[in-house]
Amino acid sequence: MANPIKGVPHLMTLADLNVHQIHKIVAHSRYLKRTSLPWLAPLSKQPKAPTSHGYGKSPSQSSSMVRTIPRTLDRKTIALLFSKRSTRTRVAAETAATLLGGQALFLGRDDIQLGVNESLRDSARVIAGMCQGIFARVGDHEEIEELAKYSAVPVLNALSSLWHPTQVLADLLTLQEKAYLFETPGSRQPGSYPRLRPLTIAYVGDSANVLHDMLVTYPRMGHQLRVASPDNEKYRAPKAVWDRVVELECDKGIFWTSDPREAVHGADVVVTDTWISMGQEAEKEQRLRDFQGYQVTEELCREGGANPEWKFMHCLPRKPHEVDDEVFYGPRSLVFQEADNRKWTIMALFDLLFGQWRFTPELPGEREQTGEN
Repeated sequence: MANPIKGVPHLMTLADLNVHQIHKIVAHSRYLKRTSLPWLAPLSKQPKAPTSHGYGKSPSQSSSMVRTIPRTLDRKTIALLFSKRSTRTRVAAETAATLLGGQALFLGRDDIQLGVNESLRDSARVIAGMCQGIFARVGDHEEIEELAKYSAVPVLNALSSLWHPTQVLADLLTLQEKAYLFETPGSRQPGSYPRLRPLTIAYVGDSANVLHDMLVTYPRMGHQLRVASPDNEKYRAPKAVWDRVVELECDKGIFWTSDPREAVHGADVVVTDTWISMGQEAEKEQRLRDFQGYQVTEELCREGGANPEWKFMHCLPRKPHEVDDEVFYGPRSLVFQEADNRKWTIMALFDLLFGQWRFTPELPGEREQTGEN
């Protein structure tokens, strides 16, 4: 995005990135995950690295054959500006910063003057003078735009009223890791790297920030998006979002309906999200009425003609009226892998954006992770 402070990169939405950059970030997330997990295992379960006398040393004793985690945030502090409560985003951010050698400084709505006794412009200047990155979870999207406009360090959108880029990156990583679930039998040569085929992805629910980043991302990556939301303007993508969709020519890969059964037709993946976002509690009863019949169930997807092997995703937290227990806790569900991957995609962005001020990593092992020859 444009910024008066020249050269400072920010990320507000995946619409700000090209397809190559998105692929690189997902690949880098996968690389960091594979690199980090051996170091997080109990000592007794850590893989053994070879020594001059054979095998015996763990990564805590020798790193000669085990990749080390990049320390790009060494001595750096990342400000977590959260005006909304969070579980996955906060835990992912704090643990990711630690792995990269940095420190996450949590600043909640009751901790600092942000937007209360001090302007966003002044807060951005003060925080950027002491921290090396800002990860902001805000209400109105204009708030994070204002922070980025006056920040001398990179600002990453942890969630806003319009966009949720780190969630969709985690979803993409999950789908890449589960690519084998969507393969046609016999379509891959033995021993070759599984590649994610073009999918039909159905979204059933409110047009909120997660869907908005899906709209500007999935069609560019070759996936078809089928969306169902009630026939009411407030449940459709706002103009600011749809303008980006059209600008990126993603509208050609999107089908929109008010019938959830029509939306799930042919779906490989079915996605839903909260019907009642934070700040919409006063609308709860009306929204529950408007979304009657939108609960994701086996019956809904069978009647709608979803792919018999369809999988389910949800960004969490989940309410039973959005999806029933049979689907949410059943074998179709990818929700907890999806939640786990919030850490690795946020870690990748912290490494690249805050540590390197770039979006395209070129690190050892990346070629292996992307499956390039």
